[in-house]
Amino acid sequence: MTDPGMTDAAELQRLRARVAELEAERVQALDGGHGRAERHRWRSVGSAVLLTLACVLAPISVVGVWAGSVVSDTDRYVETVSPLINDPSVQADLTDAVTNAIFTHVDLKAITDEAFNAISNLGLPPRAEAALTALQQPMISGVENFVHSRVQQTISSPQFDTVWDRSNEIAHQQLVNLLEGNQGGAISAQNDTISVNLGPIVAQVKERLIAEGFSLAQNIPNVDVSYDLVQSDAVTQAQSAYRILNALSIWLPIITGILFVAGVLTARHRARAVMLGALGIVAAMLALGIALAVGRIAYLQALPGVVLSRDSAGTVFDTLVRFLRDSLRLTAVIALVVAIAAYFTGTSASAVKARASASRGIARLRGSAEHAGMHTGGVGNWIYRYKRLLWVATVIVGGLVLVFWSEPTIGVVITITIIVVVIVALIEFIGTPPAHQLADAEPSSDAPVEPSGGVAVPPNP
Repeated sequence: MTDPGMTDAAELQRLRARVAELEAERVQALDGGHGRAERHRWRSVGSAVLLTLACVLAPISVVGVWAGSVVSDTDRYVETVSPLINDPSVQADLTDAVTNAIFTHVDLKAITDEAFNAISNLGLPPRAEAALTALQQPMISGVENFVHSRVQQTISSPQFDTVWDRSNEIAHQQLVNLLEGNQGGAISAQNDTISVNLGPIVAQVKERLIAEGFSLAQNIPNVDVSYDLVQSDAVTQAQSAYRILNALSIWLPIITGILFVAGVLTARHRARAVMLGALGIVAAMLALGIALAVGRIAYLQALPGVVLSRDSAGTVFDTLVRFLRDSLRLTAVIALVVAIAAYFTGTSASAVKARASASRGIARLRGSAEHAGMHTGGVGNWIYRYKRLLWVATVIVGGLVLVFWSEPTIGVVITITIIVVVIVALIEFIGTPPAHQLADAEPSSDAPVEPSGGVAVPPNP
């Protein structure tokens, strides 16, 4: 016969062992959960750091591409500045500057004094001599107006467009030398000052005046006059920034893309990471746009106004950064499209609800089409089977078209996005599940009906 006391002791010992085992499992589970939470936290931190770096480098990449493709490329640079000569304010300022440069080296008063003294030595009557003296200033003004009008006609003529483009081709290398810190040529920088040499333009005007019979233009020497355009400490800073950006213009976009992809892959919720990262790039492009606006104001304030007025200087600035502004706007639109796509493909309640509503709407349209006699048959079944793969392929093709488009615009981005959305909707519309799946999806009449209270009610016998 077993002793009850010994049985109770053994049972107590077994229960204690079981409690210890359960406690150990609980501690292990807590340690494992803590470890997973710690790993998830570090993944989130790493993803945030990588995406933040990508957002910071995105505007720098845009500026680098602009510096490498527009500022450093002669054809693109000439294409950029070519329209400037057709701007009335630029033509007016350039006409005044060239005219002043001519009459700085041609002393009309000395020339007319010499002519009038020679006439006076002919023994003219006092009244005739006084009248001749009175005509001196109107004659000087007439000559100045004549030269000014001829300079204006030369600069505004269609033939000067070719001269302007050719001059810019020659000056482009000098501009690059300036940004690289080298001096000399038509454009130079000394003591944080950018100057432009008007000599080549004056020479063109001189040839035009002599060809029209204005022999006085032969007195115009080879002018080597420099006029200050910008006086600012930013000149030296711009030279340093240009050298860095031009060297990294190819690698910066690649590094930015790698950081963005790495940040998305590191994140726990990747669709959410794509959305937040894309919105961060939109914010970065907005910051770059604000920086350009502030830079424009600083440029106009640094302008001495010797050659260019504020209106024409603003036109020059806007023309030079036109492609940069277009690039940042284009990047912002692409990032916004990516953010919207990531949101609607995410797992948030609103995104799931939106996708469900769209799917139901397309299903109703498909049902109406089938009721009208349109059936896709095996093609529809095949599309339904591989529709997710087809969706991914459509998005990839749309992205590749955008990447390999030579000069995409915002309109091109919007058009490609609309086409991709329409194709995805068509895939959803055409794809029909096989008949057995439709049968499985229909509720059976013998299945219990679950009312709003959540209690299963058996069918009536």
